[in-house]
Amino acid sequence: MILEGKVSIVTGAGSGIGRATATLFSRHGARVVVADVSESAGVETARQIVDQGGDSLFVHVDVAKSEEVMGLVETTMDHYGRIDILFNNAGVTIPARVTETSQEMWQRSLDVNLKSVMLGCKYALPEMIKNKSGSIINTASMLGLVVAPAQASYCSAKGGVVMLTKQVAIDYAQYNVRVNCICPSEVNTPMHRTFVEQSSDPEATRRRRLERIPLGRVAEPGEIASVALFLASDDSSYITGVALPVDGGLTAT
Repeated sequence: MILEGKVSIVTGAGSGIGRATATLFSRHGARVVVADVSESAGVETARQIVDQGGDSLFVHVDVAKSEEVMGLVETTMDHYGRIDILFNNAGVTIPARVTETSQEMWQRSLDVNLKSVMLGCKYALPEMIKNKSGSIINTASMLGLVVAPAQASYCSAKGGVVMLTKQVAIDYAQYNVRVNCICPSEVNTPMHRTFVEQSSDPEATRRRRLERIPLGRVAEPGEIASVALFLASDDSSYITGVALPVDGGLTAT
């Protein structure tokens, strides 16, 4: 088990990529702090981990609020005494063109998708620095590398995650803390399904989005979780500052 004894925090762990990653980390020996704004979803993820023989703690957190992210780190330290892995995964999509984007929509997107990554790093890094080791993984998006119609705030936020990842990686490499981000394309998560189903023509939307992907399918959450596992583990010990596309070839076209 390649994460044996390590302590990990996974935000947005109540569903989708977050739940798949939290359970996978546990299967590889990590003690997992499940962090989510949905208490019912987060508790269910933690229960699944415990039922499988793992060690997990649920913490309710709104990742856009500084005091709650600080509390998440403090609770983790009180319970486990260290932080080895942080997966800043929580996110929202608010599709709209810039002329249709209100200030409230813009701020919400940046708070959850970008500010949360800064806050997670801000409060977890001091604990990693003490141990002179750590791995931070951020969920960006293919839309942090290329653009799509009607995604003004999301592209802006995820592009910010890519650059913040690189910047933090450079600042903290001297402490043996690695910082990388994953850039998925279409993933079969509740957020993805809701986006498609709420479009004016779900079938056309689904077909159009698949046509862009050379592999011709959406990813399953476990496929993204496997990449997070690699970046969390010592198998990626010489990788930092990378924005890794996991996109079925989309950004290669």
